[in-house]
Amino acid sequence: MPITKIEEFKTKEIRLSKWAKALAHPARVAILRTLAERNACICGEIVEVMPLAQATVSQHLKELKDAGLVKGTVEGPSSCYCLNGEMINELAQDLNKLFDELLSGCAASSCPPKKGRQ
Repeated sequence: MPITKIEEFKTKEIRLSKWAKALAHPARVAILRTLAERNACICGEIVEVMPLAQATVSQHLKELKDAGLVKGTVEGPSSCYCLNGEMINELAQDLNKLFDELLSGCAASSCPPKKGRQ
């Protein structure tokens, strides 16, 4: 079986997979929810509301920032983070398109549902 190169995938597929990876940890989802609940940038307070060490929270924030879901600034020992609304909107649109495609494929499928499922 040949090795698939990432360059052969479409840009949207690559972008969705990066976002999915960023969302694939409950701490990252909790961080995003915390930022959304505060509806403002948070400076240093994220560690106080997470049941994780500061270094662990920083690593999760880095992953979210690398995926573009969070914006952040670091000035000396202080760092501030907030949601990247534009990127969150793009994520929502791309996920909606993906799920629409998947659901239309399910509707057209001739495979019978598994026992106990509808």
